[in-house]
This record gives sequence, C-alpha cells and structure tokens, in this order.
Amino acid sequence: MRAVIQRVSDAEVVVGGEVLGRIGRGVVVLLGVGLEDSAEDAAWLADRIARVRIFDGEDGDVSLFEIGGEALVVSQFTLHASTKKGTRPSYHRAARPEVAEPLYEGSCAELSGKLGRAVAKGRFGAMMDVRLCNNGPVTLVIDSRRRD
Repeated sequence: MRAVIQRVSDAEVVVGGEVLGRIGRGVVVLLGVGLEDSAEDAAWLADRIARVRIFDGEDGDVSLFEIGGEALVVSQFTLHASTKKGTRPSYHRAARPEVAEPLYEGSCAELSGKLGRAVAKGRFGAMMDVRLCNNGPVTLVIDSRRRD
C-alpha cells in the first residue's frame, strides 16, 4: 500500500456537492492499494500513520494519536501509476476494485482502532473533490513495500 500523508489544519471530501467527510487538525491520507498488498500491509500502514511524529508538541514532535487528531482517508489508485513509457500513465500495478476496496476499508478500520475514533472517508471509486489546508506544509509518502 502506498500513502501520501498531509498534515492539515482542516480538510473535507465532497462527492456530487455532498460533504462526505470533514476533519479539523490531523491528516489527509491518499491511499493506493497495489497488486501485492494484503491485510498485513493495511495494519502496518495504519500503525505507521497513527504513530509517525509530524506534529509539534510541548516536548518535541508528537504523533497523530498523541494529539487526538483526526484522519480523512481517500482511495487513490493513481498512486500506483507508472510513467515509464510514453505520456499516458499505466495503472497496471494498482489492485482491481474488488481487491482494493476491502483493503481500503480494512485500512480505515485499522486506523480508526489505532486512533480510538472513526476516520472520515471518501467514497471508493467516486470522482471526489478533496479540499485541505496543508499545515507546514508537511507531506510524507509511506509505502508498505518499502519500509524505510
């Protein structure tokens, strides 16, 4: 699984004019599920997102969990795009929807459990508008296949 994590002061996801999810201080997670990903990847990634120290605290850097922050998770298969040939991206490394959606939902459930609160979500497979105020800016890319 591949995730782009952005520290935000607020964010929301809108589909067809309807706000599906809205958060205050926390993170927006753009989540892409790859062909080889599993429930173990979802659990590892959720733990990493909850515990990565990207927020300012009184005694140094603290995690999303430690600040009681919120999360908005949006599926984004384009994170597995390949631009190796030509100018049209290939998405052959992205998992098919019937595999990706349960892993996306599982990752959201894992993160919710780690944070002790529900996470806001987009709608899997929908055309979405994601609005956010990137705080810092702080943006990280985390890949469960490259745990570095």
